[in-house]
Formats: sequence, C-alpha cells, structure tokens
Amino acid sequence: MKGRIELGLFGKVAPKSVENFRSLCACDKGKGKISGKPLCYKGSKFHRIIPNFMIQGGDITEGNGAGGESIYGGYFEDETFEILHDKLYLLNSANKGPDTNGSQFFINTVKTSWLDNKNVVFGMVLKGFEVVDKIELVGTNGGKPEVDVVITSSGVLPLVDIKEQ
Repeated sequence: MKGRIELGLFGKVAPKSVENFRSLCACDKGKGKISGKPLCYKGSKFHRIIPNFMIQGGDITEGNGAGGESIYGGYFEDETFEILHDKLYLLNSANKGPDTNGSQFFINTVKTSWLDNKNVVFGMVLKGFEVVDKIELVGTNGGKPEVDVVITSSGVLPLVDIKEQ
C-alpha cells in the first residue's frame, strides 16, 4: 500500500502540539533527550488501527504504542481542548491520560465526541483521505494491523493560510 497524506496544522490553536508534530515530520531536532533515538516519524509505523475508530502511529521509540518522545523531552501538557471531535479525519495527540502528549498521534475515521476534553486536536487531513481509508481497512478490532503500515517518508510543505484560498 502506497500513498500520501497531507495534514493541515492548527498552529494558532495548539502551537506547542503543532511544533512537536511539525518537527517530528521534518526530522530536524536530532536525537531524543530521553531515548537517544531519532526524533523523526520516518520509518515508524501505524501500530494501532481500529476500523470505525482511528489509525494511530508515531511511536518513534518502541514502535508498538508503549513508547514515544516529544521534541521537548518525554511528555508535555495538554494545551487546549478548544477543537471538538465532531468531524472525521482530525489529527490528535495520542496520550496515556492527562498531560502525557509525546510523539504518538492518531487520525479519527468517525466522529469521536467521547474524546472531547481528553485528546488535543491540532490538525486535520487535507489530502489523502483515501489513503487513511485504505490504512483503516488493514485494522482489527484488537488494534494490531494485519500488515505493517510504515511511514516511509515525512516532511513539511510550505505554509499555506487556508483563509487566503
């Protein structure tokens, strides 16, 4: 399975979460202070995929959902719950409870209102909806994907202000 997902980030709403994600996409911060591993999504997997819920990736340290590290070192706090989970294809920080944001993220494939005030929404899919849908198809109810889904490349595109378009 090959494809590209382009994400828009909500920098004015969640600047710390956005900078963390942007930097992990750009691979521009070197190695983690805690893990010593590259702070980069390239080569990491979508390790948890649940049909009719979400696709989750970004565990750059363990690769299985048990790890992750932010560019700030370890975890960082929830900065806002302003954006609700009332749309599909939102980009969220995955966490282990309050104030445990690291490198893991997920894209919801259904409305997930039960996650309001629990997960920070900091972006959304702009292009590649069909890629998200294809990834979702290899998920299982238990979350372990039927096949490896690897991020083979990541990066940052030039900033475009959606309001100007």
